Formats: sequence, C-alpha cells, structure tokens
Amino acid sequence: MPKYCLLTNDVETHSIWFNTLRDETGVKVLEEGMPLLLDIYKKFNIKSTFYFVGDMAEKFPEVVRMVVPFGHEVASHGWSHEVDQAFDVLSFDKQKEHLIRSKKVLEDISGQEVTSFRAPALRVNSDTPRALIEAGFNCDSSVAAQRFDMFLSFGGMKKLNWLKAPRLPYRTDPNNLFRKGDGPLIEIPLTAMLFPFVGTTMRIFPTITRMQQRLFHAETKSTGKPLVFDIHPNEMIDESTERRTIARRTKNPIKYLLSDVIRGKMKVKNLGPQAAVLYDDFISYYKNQGYEFITVKDYVKRNFPDIR
Repeated sequence: MPKYCLLTNDVETHSIWFNTLRDETGVKVLEEGMPLLLDIYKKFNIKSTFYFVGDMAEKFPEVVRMVVPFGHEVASHGWSHEVDQAFDVLSFDKQKEHLIRSKKVLEDISGQEVTSFRAPALRVNSDTPRALIEAGFNCDSSVAAQRFDMFLSFGGMKKLNWLKAPRLPYRTDPNNLFRKGDGPLIEIPLTAMLFPFVGTTMRIFPTITRMQQRLFHAETKSTGKPLVFDIHPNEMIDESTERRTIARRTKNPIKYLLSDVIRGKMKVKNLGPQAAVLYDDFISYYKNQGYEFITVKDYVKRNFPDIR
C-alpha cells in the first residue's frame, strides 16, 4: 500500500505577529518566507501544493510565479482573507464570484489550470460545494476531520462538523462538504486528531507533533490515509523587531479573547528560522519512512481517475 504525504501551504498576507493582514507582511513572505520554504522542498525534492489568496496574488504576482519552476501545484485560497469575507458568511453568488476571480488571476499568472481549493480559515457553508463545482474546481481541502480547536477560531460552531467528518478522502455530498455523497467534488481532509496537524502545532508543541507523526503513520499503514499537513510561509518570517500590538478583529468580547488575544499570543512561538529547522526535521521523518510526496492534484488523479 503506497504511503502519501501531501504537504500544503496557505499563502496570505496575514501577520502572525500583529494578528492582521498587512502588505508589509506580504513583502516579507515574498522575499523571505517563500524562498526559505522552497529551499526546504528543493532539498528533499518534494512537490507540494500552494493555496494562494487571490488579492495577494494580484498584488504580488511573483509570489505565485516562483513556485512554478519547481513543479509545485498552484491552488486557490479564495479571493480575500478578511474575516468578514469568509465563505461561511458569503452567499452562494458571492462565493462563486470569489472563486472565479481567484481562479482566473492564479491561472493567468501561473499558466496552470487551478482545480484545488482551501477556504480561508477553513470556513465553509452548505453553498460552498456547489459554488466550487460551478466555478470549475474538482477538489477541496477545507475539512479537518476530528480536529477540536474550533472554539479558538472564527466560525467555530460550523466547524463542529469536523468531529463527524470522514477521515479518508471522499466524494462529497453536493450540499455538505462534511459528508460523503456522489457529487463530482473530492474532499481531501486535513490530517488531525483533537490537535491540528499544522505548522502552528509543530512550532508551539513540537513534542505533540512528534507523537502525532507516530500515530498518523500507524493509521496510514493500516488504512492508506494520506498525510495532509498545512503550513504557511508567514511562519518562516520574523517580525518581532517591530513593537507588537494584537489587532482586534471582532466586537464580541468572547471571540476577541479566544480568537485574537489567547490564540495570538500562542502562535508567535518559534517563528522564523526556528520554524524552518522544525519543518526540516518533520519532513525527514516521512522521508525515512518511505513516503511519497505529491501534490493534491496528483493525488486526486491517481485515486479518483474519473475526475478530470
């Protein structure tokens, strides 16, 4: 049974240090974060999937172009990462508009067909599957099956659906990304089990991530489930030389405390070069276990051959 590791990257202008979107952070991602991340993948000869936010790609087209020569997949992370533009609060028409717009910009810049999507902050609703299909996407990766930190992020109530979502890749219900169905859209769930399996956990709790690796490796050997890991190039930059203020993104005091203050303070550990060292060690584990590193698009082609 083949063992697949799908390393995925969400590319946005979000500053972890300031907890807000900033063009200045976009510049640092372009000049520092992306080159460091691409060097790690080049070292291990890895093909990865990059989910780009459309408005960032429009402002910084070189951030998209730089991944193409290495054979990485260009995918969509929606048009905007603004909290009030999340897919779980947008209408069907607005979602479709964002998807079509981001797809066109990314295809024009990269010269690749863009068929994979991941929602900003993993926020989706019942309109999202149909919007994706009508916009020309065949794959989503916005579901984190059995992940249990949703109350520390926006859209937490809808994310309760993660707890009952299938763990292995599946065809979705046309009206529900969290449920199996017979639709033309494939869901590639992010790997999780209570704690998320992402760069943030790797940086804040490296011991937990090492335990996760052993647990999920056993699951892959047993079921064939691909490892799907998510990291951000903004984790590879260090903005701590600037005086820190944590931006407030909501008027709700509980959401502000959980999603901005507590989460914001936790997420700054091991940013910059320290994150690169941890990620290098993380990848080495799977190299030593004989995993094949492929893009999300290639995984779908291999395992769902009727999907165009």
